Amino acid sequence: MKELNDLQLKVLDLLKEDARRTPALLSTLLGESEDKIKAAVAQLEQDHVIVKYATVVNWSKIDDEKVTALIEVQITPERGRGFEGIAERIYLYPQVKSVYLMSGAYDLLVEVEGGNLREVANFVSEKLSPIDSVLSTKTNFILKKYKQDGIIFEDHQEDNRLMISP
Repeated sequence: MKELNDLQLKVLDLLKEDARRTPALLSTLLGESEDKIKAAVAQLEQDHVIVKYATVVNWSKIDDEKVTALIEVQITPERGRGFEGIAERIYLYPQVKSVYLMSGAYDLLVEVEGGNLREVANFVSEKLSPIDSVLSTKTNFILKKYKQDGIIFEDHQEDNRLMISP
């Protein structure tokens, strides 16, 4: 695990908030030279701390019928590899967007995206469930996203009430 310096941590926080921030803007915000910012970002990319710059899309605003499911998976760990080998088999499928090792009632949480409910159901029944180490699955379809990665998708009114102090 890599130890990051203070500048790298600040750069990561600002880019996580908005990946479109330029080195010039980051330089101004952090009071550092643009060359220093560029070097910090290049090192973070080289060390695979920054692995991708992404856009958060509110898919409900466009006519796109994608279906997302969160699948709880109970598995038997493999001798010598634990959960790693099974997680790898699962995350290599193109339909799989995320895989998390979890504590609690199930072992893996798998996020799957498909064109419709049937595609996701077929993935679970034909690809995921037949894996030898998979004991059970529970599929939860996302009906609506209200907030993702700190971004609220719904129009909402700000709370303009005055604070009452004692």
